Amino acid sequence: MKITAIETLICHARMRNWIFVKVVTDQPGLIGWGEATLEWHTRSVVGAIEDVSQLLIGEDPTRIEHLWQMMWRQHFWHGNGIVRSTAIAGIDLALWDIAGKIHGVPCHHLWGGAVRDSIRLYCHLGGGNLESFYETPVDNAKRFGELATQAVEDGFTAFKSMAVPPTMPIEGLQPIRAAEACVAAMRDAVGENIDIMVDCHARPSPAMGLKFAKALDPYGLYFFEEPCWPESIEGLATINAAVTTPIATGERMTHLAAFRDLFAARGCDICQLDLTHCGGFTEARRIAALADAYRIALAPHNPQGPVSTAASLEFGFSQPSYIICESVHNDVPWRDDIVSEGFAVDPATRTVTPNTRPGLGIEINEDEVRKHPFEQELAQRVFYRDGSVGDW
Repeated sequence: MKITAIETLICHARMRNWIFVKVVTDQPGLIGWGEATLEWHTRSVVGAIEDVSQLLIGEDPTRIEHLWQMMWRQHFWHGNGIVRSTAIAGIDLALWDIAGKIHGVPCHHLWGGAVRDSIRLYCHLGGGNLESFYETPVDNAKRFGELATQAVEDGFTAFKSMAVPPTMPIEGLQPIRAAEACVAAMRDAVGENIDIMVDCHARPSPAMGLKFAKALDPYGLYFFEEPCWPESIEGLATINAAVTTPIATGERMTHLAAFRDLFAARGCDICQLDLTHCGGFTEARRIAALADAYRIALAPHNPQGPVSTAASLEFGFSQPSYIICESVHNDVPWRDDIVSEGFAVDPATRTVTPNTRPGLGIEINEDEVRKHPFEQELAQRVFYRDGSVGDW
């Protein structure tokens, strides 16, 4: 059995271009699907996949670890840069999809079988709609409460918001009070039995992140995401030690050694590795084992396309420390036209039962994908009041 081609299909989904990776073999009908979506770097990732593919054409697709090592270690540069690691991830997911299809079982069966009966989903405010989630201003606390109510009416028992505004490295109380008002409005709207997450998007400095974390600690957040720049592991550790709210981070880390340093510093209680960025299932399973040694929970980052979601769920059904799955259901109205999925979602509880189809359990409708060709992503620019550049 040999790999004969590795192809990419681009599907423009407003904020992102989903990059689907198709690994083709010499066995009739045997293909694997992966995803390598990386915002504002679509052409770079497609080029990286073309470069890495030269190592794999003609190789046995079942030698997944061997192929992963080739992709990671050859071409001189190790694969820990975000573009290369994303390219590797997309191919690696597709190879595991092939492995499941060869054996006639879902991917999670390849790793010891299901460790749970269901997985809970959480949504973004507005279901991932660009305007609702990313552009609702923090001076409109009432709107945050309305969107929270809608999430619960849609069946979700957990949701995430961006209730922390961009801030300069040091600011006063105004942004802190605005964030407090938004979180208070959401908590008042949904009560104490619904889990609320707040995503800072790594906008604050460590000093401001600490201020926000302390201010929001009384509201019983399920987790507080990326409270400061991910490069500042010391800052993350300081914040994590200062509050009772679990700190979540990891979506911008791409390899095992980075997570090793984060975990050793106790920079988080929840690891948000991204399966489409950190080298795919092969590296993610090593990261998960390390997280388990530190008793750190797993809640993978997953705002991308439908293959990424299928991968996150397969991973979740195999990992004891996995706690919840991020989901997007309202970013584009035609999402369900793109993919056929093997898992089932209970709309009343927004919980998922295991996929029963081989591999990732998904099939991509290539004709539907071609209706949404590549477009340049919307520019996201942030400037502070004085005109200096901020973090989006």
